[in-house]
Amino acid sequence: MTEAKLETKLDYYEIVRKKLSMGPLAAPKHEKTFELMKVYWDEETIKVLAHFPKVGERISLQELVEKSGLPKSHIRKILKKAIKKRTVSVVDKKYGLEPLLPGIVEAYFIVRADTEENQKKAAEVYRWIIKNMGELDKQGMYYFDKNFEMFRPVLPIEAKEKLIKIDETVSTESQVLPYELVEDMINKNEYFASIPCQCRYIGKLAGEPCEVAHDELGCFAAGPATQLLAAMGWGKALTKEEAIEYLKKTEKAGLIHCASNSYGGEHLFYICNCCSCHCGLIKPVKEHKFKTVVPSNYTPQIDPELCVLCKTCAKNCQMGAISFQEADEKMVINSDVCIGCGVCSTNCKKNAMRMVKTRNKIPPKVNKLGDKMFLEMVGALLNS
Repeated sequence: MTEAKLETKLDYYEIVRKKLSMGPLAAPKHEKTFELMKVYWDEETIKVLAHFPKVGERISLQELVEKSGLPKSHIRKILKKAIKKRTVSVVDKKYGLEPLLPGIVEAYFIVRADTEENQKKAAEVYRWIIKNMGELDKQGMYYFDKNFEMFRPVLPIEAKEKLIKIDETVSTESQVLPYELVEDMINKNEYFASIPCQCRYIGKLAGEPCEVAHDELGCFAAGPATQLLAAMGWGKALTKEEAIEYLKKTEKAGLIHCASNSYGGEHLFYICNCCSCHCGLIKPVKEHKFKTVVPSNYTPQIDPELCVLCKTCAKNCQMGAISFQEADEKMVINSDVCIGCGVCSTNCKKNAMRMVKTRNKIPPKVNKLGDKMFLEMVGALLNS
């Protein structure tokens, strides 16, 4: 389709919007979607992007020239600007679109290469979307399928000390598996980095800062790619000892370690440390019963002999699953909303809260969002 065949300037955004869906991810025809797109891409840029294929496919510069009829130098200049902001990705000299959420949002707010004004505008739109996920879903509009099992909690650093000892006669299926512990990331990697939380940074820009933790106490990455994150100034390189201390700090703050819902290599490289007030996945799980975060295989169990009713567990629980039952003067756990993250257990100074393996749900080896893995999608943007 040539430039002349595309209709009005308003149609360009709609043409691109239709290309932003992939598997369980979508870009609904909603005013907030267009507001966000207009922050990312001005009219000159969107005219070029209208010639892009759908998310998951790529196009060369020469193909764009042929499709648009625009000069190569003009297209290259426009794409260079979009790539700098990470609103377009490039792999092997071929360009592509990525989904809005998750996808562009992570890379855009990690690199922070756009103007402060635009970042603030984008943050306000994203914050509105996250706060209205439930209502949008009722209207049949979603940015990600509420039933797609995207992430799962991994148990805290000190989890092994808090687990109920499993009888050796029990089958190996009931034992603690490596992918169930954040410790696995430490043991299988040599390079580490901390990355500011994009969700809490968005809240801060939107005038709604998180009261649980600062955005600097954010995500955690492991593996060789962390060297790039640190070199580009997007993250802070950590030694193994610093990585352990960083994770313990997030746990003490009451944040949930959320990893990709998989047991293959992908889960070893990146985790979000989430609060329920700002996290784009945890918040809709807590408030609207989304299934985007799968419960771990563990359930907290309270030892009434050791519990001193300090209520620390209830205060730290991001899901609101623990409460004090006045009638019986004891702490109770609502298993319907508990996701088995282990935050309550790791912060119990009296060791009255232990984690028990109550199920053995094995995640898929690879967690794909349509034709791509989550890290592959974000990685394509960051490496552009």
